[in-house]
Amino acid sequence: MPRPLGLLFDCDGTLVDSEPLLAEEMAVGLNAVGLPFAVEDYLGEFRGVRFRRIVAELQRRYGEVDPQQLEIMETAMRANLARRLEQELILIPGVPEALAALAHIPNAVVSNGPETKIRAALKATGLSDYFGERLFSGYTANCWKPEPCLHLHAASIMGFAAHDCIAIDDALVGVQAALDAGMTVIHLNRHPDVEATPQGAVMIDNMYQLPAMVARLVQERPLVSLTHAR
Repeated sequence: MPRPLGLLFDCDGTLVDSEPLLAEEMAVGLNAVGLPFAVEDYLGEFRGVRFRRIVAELQRRYGEVDPQQLEIMETAMRANLARRLEQELILIPGVPEALAALAHIPNAVVSNGPETKIRAALKATGLSDYFGERLFSGYTANCWKPEPCLHLHAASIMGFAAHDCIAIDDALVGVQAALDAGMTVIHLNRHPDVEATPQGAVMIDNMYQLPAMVARLVQERPLVSLTHAR
């Protein structure tokens, strides 16, 4: 019988089109505390990176900012983002069709974002019931991409070996994290003309292609007899 399989979805930029909103709110907040940052910086250099790591890198480049000022800024930024997610967030094209076609495979969301943000994004786009409580946040696990431990944590809780998981991620930090975890990785690369898919991952350029790619990868897996309990 085939080995049981789990699908681990990134959230921002993979399921929901939140990254432009996030980049805009980051730019407002960071510039307000004297850390130069443009929307294009997030969508290019920092896409998928934990916010605190972005702040640390900007402070390395431009100088230290008072920690209390940073905390006030982050609180305001996240509140503004939560409001915009509720009002403006949409799904990445092809996601409803892909999730419907793959509904028979156990799945979860694995994201660097706070759990409250993940829940808000899924609720705003009607995906809460699809994923239920299968949400894994870097803030809850205290481990963030590009380290592999967040993916390994999610796989362990779900009852899967890492090599029996397929991770789907649009950001290079997430792709690399899942590769380092020993997973099969699908890179949702919507801009293949400017971004290369890392060696070891397979590429799709839209979510409509996901079910066929998963089917291909499943077909390529060896058949073994295993008992799996979720």
